[in-house]
Amino acid sequence: MTDPRIATPAPAPRKRPHLITSDQEALDVAQAFADRVRTDASTRDAERRLPWQELDDFVATGLWGISVPKAYGGAGVSAVTLARVTAIIAAADGSLSQIPQNHYYSLEVLRVGGSEAQKRFFYDRALAGERTGNALAETGHKDFKRRTHLSRQDGQWRISGTKYYCTGAIYAHWVPTLVSAEEEGGVRTYIVFVPRNAAGVTILDDWDGFGQRVTGSGTVRFEDVAVEPEWIVPFQSSFETATTIGPVAQIIHAAIDLGIGEGAYRDTLEFVRQRSRPWIDAKVETAAEDPLTLSEIGQVRVRLRAADALLRKAGCLVDEAMGNPTHDTVAAASIAVAEAKILSTKAGLLAANKLFELSGTSSTMAQDNYDRHWRNVRTHTLHDPVRWKYQAIGQYYLNGRRPPRHGAI
Repeated sequence: MTDPRIATPAPAPRKRPHLITSDQEALDVAQAFADRVRTDASTRDAERRLPWQELDDFVATGLWGISVPKAYGGAGVSAVTLARVTAIIAAADGSLSQIPQNHYYSLEVLRVGGSEAQKRFFYDRALAGERTGNALAETGHKDFKRRTHLSRQDGQWRISGTKYYCTGAIYAHWVPTLVSAEEEGGVRTYIVFVPRNAAGVTILDDWDGFGQRVTGSGTVRFEDVAVEPEWIVPFQSSFETATTIGPVAQIIHAAIDLGIGEGAYRDTLEFVRQRSRPWIDAKVETAAEDPLTLSEIGQVRVRLRAADALLRKAGCLVDEAMGNPTHDTVAAASIAVAEAKILSTKAGLLAANKLFELSGTSSTMAQDNYDRHWRNVRTHTLHDPVRWKYQAIGQYYLNGRRPPRHGAI
């Protein structure tokens, strides 16, 4: 019997997307797109309606190609802009904003470790509208060893294994997959860009987290999947020197949390202005004049503004490190992004919580689905533990120790 959770491969792009050519255009396009998708975001979440059409529209805007370097035909936008674009979309739909995160991540992996031929091929595919997802994480074990392996059999490279938390893989045309390979001197890791429709690839729509419900973050299975050497990109070697793969990945995550918080804050303002009642002891006519409500609204705004400022500062340091990747510039970028991630986590959760506290019981009605903000930000902020980011920051400033080099800082 066929598993009903098996996802059908995404159709090929119908036409080449719009080509964005500048940072400002990327921001303008992102805002216009966010304004369109915000309307149905609650319904998509409530009904767990996978956003196939919205993703096609998202790609058509050209936003999925903005991190492709100028030398390869893209806009090559700054990390500041990439983060800001992500936050703008997240404020409209937190789930939708996470889907391209691993697309941008894989393009950075390619920029750092790919060959010239690989860059030209895959960057062109991205500009043509093809999406990448991810198959990085594995579950069921207490360690972080990668059990999905790449091996050579009868002259053909093959992949076997199972991945989970594969955000965007359902919607992808290529699935960048983290694999281990036995080599002389030990085990090495690679990212393999696997075609979504390759024989032996099965993707399950089995993500059942209470938040980020339409990200498609479920299971990918590889059963003796044949892959070409042109699809294999070095990964471990990219962390044996100073590269920006980690901070680029993390600044996008921080932007998602900030954006979800901004969306919750926007709904708080609207609800308090239009529907809340002032507390009886406030002796004012409207909830918008309640002094204690005003104080809390101000605190949330300050936290969100501070998180945004740290995100922009971190983006500047990531841009500096991308242009001049040294041990010191990459370490400074990683620490700045960790600071932004901590504050965006705190600010996003605060905004989602205060929506209910300041709006009152009537804001918990199912028809409004305001709990999606909290569910989304709570789920997404679990991606990398901020408690370890505090430790890395302390080591950096107190003991002068650079943070570890991996994709989670």
